[in-house]
Amino acid sequence: MKIIVTFFILFANLQIYAQGTPGTNAKYEYRSLIDMPTAGILEKGYVGVTVDVIPVGVVSSKIEVGVFENFSFGISYGGSNIIGTGRIDWYKLPGVNLRYRIIDETTSLPAIAVGFDSQGKGDYVDSLDRFEIKSPGFFAAAAKNFEFLGYLSVHGVINYSLENKDKDRDPNLRIGLEKTLGSSASFVIEYDLGFNDNDSQALGEENGYLNMGFRMSFGDGFTFGVDLRNLLHNKKFNSNGADRAIFVEYIKAIF
Repeated sequence: MKIIVTFFILFANLQIYAQGTPGTNAKYEYRSLIDMPTAGILEKGYVGVTVDVIPVGVVSSKIEVGVFENFSFGISYGGSNIIGTGRIDWYKLPGVNLRYRIIDETTSLPAIAVGFDSQGKGDYVDSLDRFEIKSPGFFAAAAKNFEFLGYLSVHGVINYSLENKDKDRDPNLRIGLEKTLGSSASFVIEYDLGFNDNDSQALGEENGYLNMGFRMSFGDGFTFGVDLRNLLHNKKFNSNGADRAIFVEYIKAIF
């Protein structure tokens, strides 16, 4: 981990004019930090492709399109054991995500967006009809940016997941931060309070899910990241410490 942190800090101050989502020169908005959605939106006429690679060979990819002003739509799909050997366990259904920003950020108001996202993270648990990390489902997200040694962005989300066969139907809260590290890199951290994943039949241990990561721009619209997920060891099963993950994103104008 020390090597990864040093790598990002060394490159953070390079004057890379072709930007992705991180850094003070960011060209695009975050639509999610790690697992939590944000109030960011993909601009009209742009397409974004993201890939998450997490433990147990899980790979999840998503394509989003800025359809109208302040409205985007996307489809995602993946499975477990994609990287590895043996049979691939594909997800049961593709995920659908859409969002609409109802308020743009001003000096006095945060940006606010509402949306729906049915894509969870990790293995799909057939017996509970849910992902290891539940999908956000219906959500409302707010974000505010501040100037602080670059920029500091504060994010908050309230969501209601439709994955409730485990009988935990509570709404949930998530909070997060992004801190820029020079022109082309950022540190991100988020905490999922796990209110909808702490009952007796749920998978969580009532600690919530704490994730952190780094993001770096390497080209026009291209972002690469590394993440540490579940730092509080909030899984009843298959928990061997924090999950190490890789994130890749590419954004391009199509019309």
